[in-house]
Amino acid sequence: MPLLEPDPGALRPDVRPEDAPSDRVTDAGADGTPEPLRSDLLALLGPEKVLTHISDLVRYASDASPYRFLPRVVVLPGTTAEVAAVLAYAREHGRQVVFRAAGTSLNGQAQGEDILVDVRRHWVGVEVLDEGRRARIAPGTTILRANATLARHGRVLGPDPASAVACTVGGVVANNASGMTAGTTRNSYRTVASLTVVLPTGTVVDTAAPDADERLAAAEPELCAGLLALKREIEDDAALTARIRAKYTLKNTNGYRLDAFLDGTTPVEILRGLMVGSEGTFGFLSEIVFDNLPLDREVLTGLFFFPSLPAAAAAVPLFNEAGALAVELMDGNTLRASVQVEGVPADWAHLPGTTTALLVEFRAPDEERLAAFEAAAEAVLPRLTLVAPVASVTNTFTRDPGTIASYWKARKAFVTAVGGSRPSGTTLITEDFAVPPDRLAEACEALLALQTRHGFDAAVAGHAAHGNLHFLLAFDAGLPSDVARYAAFMDAFCRMTVERFDGSLKAEHATGRNIAPFLELEWGPRATGLMWRTKQLIDPAGVLAPRIVLDRDPEAHLRGLKSVPTVEPVADPCIECGFCEPTCPSNDLTTTPRQRIVLRREMMRQPSGSPVEARLLEAYGHDAVDTCAGDSTCKLACPVGIDTGAMMKAFRHQRHSAREERVATLTAEHFRVVEAAARLAVAAAAKIDDRLLSALTRGLRKVVRPDLMPEWLPAVPGPAKHRLPHTSRLDARAVYYPACVNRIFGGPEEHTGPSLAEAVVAVSARAGKPVWIPRDVRGTCCATIWHSKGYEQADAVMANRIVEAAWGWTGGGQLPLVVDASSCTLGIAHEVVPYLTPANRELHRELTVVDSLVWAAEELLPELEILRTAGSAVVHPTCSMEHLRDVPQLMALAEACAEEVLLPDSARCCGFAGDRGLLHRELTESATAREAAEVTAREWDAYLSANRMCEIGMAHATGRTYRSALLELERATRPGDG
Repeated sequence: MPLLEPDPGALRPDVRPEDAPSDRVTDAGADGTPEPLRSDLLALLGPEKVLTHISDLVRYASDASPYRFLPRVVVLPGTTAEVAAVLAYAREHGRQVVFRAAGTSLNGQAQGEDILVDVRRHWVGVEVLDEGRRARIAPGTTILRANATLARHGRVLGPDPASAVACTVGGVVANNASGMTAGTTRNSYRTVASLTVVLPTGTVVDTAAPDADERLAAAEPELCAGLLALKREIEDDAALTARIRAKYTLKNTNGYRLDAFLDGTTPVEILRGLMVGSEGTFGFLSEIVFDNLPLDREVLTGLFFFPSLPAAAAAVPLFNEAGALAVELMDGNTLRASVQVEGVPADWAHLPGTTTALLVEFRAPDEERLAAFEAAAEAVLPRLTLVAPVASVTNTFTRDPGTIASYWKARKAFVTAVGGSRPSGTTLITEDFAVPPDRLAEACEALLALQTRHGFDAAVAGHAAHGNLHFLLAFDAGLPSDVARYAAFMDAFCRMTVERFDGSLKAEHATGRNIAPFLELEWGPRATGLMWRTKQLIDPAGVLAPRIVLDRDPEAHLRGLKSVPTVEPVADPCIECGFCEPTCPSNDLTTTPRQRIVLRREMMRQPSGSPVEARLLEAYGHDAVDTCAGDSTCKLACPVGIDTGAMMKAFRHQRHSAREERVATLTAEHFRVVEAAARLAVAAAAKIDDRLLSALTRGLRKVVRPDLMPEWLPAVPGPAKHRLPHTSRLDARAVYYPACVNRIFGGPEEHTGPSLAEAVVAVSARAGKPVWIPRDVRGTCCATIWHSKGYEQADAVMANRIVEAAWGWTGGGQLPLVVDASSCTLGIAHEVVPYLTPANRELHRELTVVDSLVWAAEELLPELEILRTAGSAVVHPTCSMEHLRDVPQLMALAEACAEEVLLPDSARCCGFAGDRGLLHRELTESATAREAAEVTAREWDAYLSANRMCEIGMAHATGRTYRSALLELERATRPGDG
């Protein structure tokens, strides 16, 4: 064991439930995957694609649903051949397989109790076809990522679920998820052109292949004959045919798409239709080709408030007639809960209980068409009963992108915002159903009455234009009385929806586990029997996803309900939705923010000292704490702002010994000496062979714990210039603070122009806005060095020092403080605040901290003449830029300095995180893998960012030279020949 290795027991929970929850992992599970399953799959796929430790199994046991099932093993196949091999193994050994992509499904359909197959990690990519009219997309690609690529071609996918930031294309098609605008005409069933599927038998079918039917008939003759026989049987029953057609006039994802038998004429066409909405029970979708829709860029949106649900519901058909693409409903409880979402007006918390809002949006390809929509929409408003109970309500249409984004952010946060405000320790159920749109108001009132009758807080939102409503239930799954209350409600709700409204029990979330017992209630025995026969025909061995969609157990929806033990306050509101996962640098390496919380909750379930707890703690240090970049982009992605990065920093602090804290504090107190020593060390290292330094540091990391000993990387540059440029306080328009990282490390070796500090001084002077560098900046820092590692006392020392110094430099806040590293801007502007004394908090309020990107783009660029441009540039926006919201300024600088600019679709936090990329190089390599592939697909003239350590990380990842966008701006505006 390396020296100074922390004690895993330091993270052992102090407080636990009095009684261990019944769903805790038993002691027998401590060893993870049992034999021979472990050895068999390791031999089949290799160790990189098989997860067997109990920590791995626990983190995959939970998803966005209210269910929790522990898999026996998790596998990560990377090819269709490997998927087929897993299915063959399952058939031969009587095992069962469930596919899981993003884990955003709300009904437990991505959870399994045997072999769980991760189909996200190795299945990402978009191939644009026919100038964007079609696209071939891998199933692990998020909807957001796919649409980002398609937007450059003026196209967009039809399905638009609220979870687009996290949910994947494969999951959306497998569930036929739709969203705000898809309805019944833009969903996956209507817009999937073709797909490639691996059947349970291992047969691979590309439904677009010209000879697909011949191939399928040769490989699966019984399947082809059976599909055609079922088609004939359905078509011969006129009443059944009419019923099937009628059921799909509403949004409906409950059960299998029986209309596939009516719409398809050949076995392959029928199979294509059946695969949509089959929830992984018929096969694995290895790629999907979509018919894409035009991206109408002209948008008109309004948020309108009504005194009651009936008043709002009465307005829905009027907006539909005016041509609205989306009409979204939010009741009073939903509106009030959404105030915890950033950007939502605080006064919504004081809205009256019956207040209901409609979010209405029109989209058009051009201004003329939008103007026509606007006239029609404005004509509707005098006919409505509108109210303005709080000051922020305007009841008007807007074209402002920022306002529109804030409206949609509130609407899309329905599940997470309302769920995040549930009582601690309760499980969240999310349901959706559809009724005829003209009975929307009646259904809303009936639902709210039902919720109240069964003791549930009422909260409703939904796609009102399509009669599709969503609601939430929170209860304690550990209390039999609460489970009985939930069961009684579900029975009454399902009967009400079917018998009173002839509605769909699942409009867009798919059957899953919690509606499976009620499938026959909605469809009747004849149609349900056909679904069972279809499953038997396609999956005769019952390998895929048993008990999902079809289950004869009338209490199947009560099985596997997960307890939600209380954890640290910063993470306790988490509903495990998974929105945070795509942004996380470690999501393909160790754990994600959601999984860090899931693992913590399992520790809370365990009795102190249990074998399972011990194994979880052993893994948690590296998998959760050490490999967390601490970038807190998870907070930005989470609708309720859960900062898992902050929790990991707190755990780092919790693991520190008193001696480590004292040493860290000494480095802060004597940072001028530390800074000088660091620069000298970099200078010395620059004269030593990179291979020798790498070998030396790797050797030391075996002796001293890796989280304390950095590894040398060839991308690390030489030292910065010893002297900062001379500047004058007189006539300065801003105080320029060169960050310590730019005072220690120099620019790229290939860079022959001025240093970053010289460049900032030069371009500021050219723009007529000179800056001043204080002579005593050395020995100061933004405190991020200590903040990121959880050294709280040292953090406080430097935080107070930099604020006091900045206040003096800026004349008590009279001048802005311009900082030349985005992470340091974030540190000084925001992260130091909790560590300041009361007096220094007052000083901090008087400071204006400006990132150099903002200074250059907004203050300098308008005054500068661009004399030369690069042909092309690719940019890397850092996580700090995302927090500061200054990515647009990075783009503005790049677009001024280059003819062509790319912001990679896969760009995210590089994981270098100060020095974390030197402590765990694998973190940066994993975090940047997809972005690096985009960047290196061709050569660019310039590679731009605005944070030296991130530039080093990207250089290591791509083999390309990244530099500050301000260096490029200086070159572009330099007088003379440049």
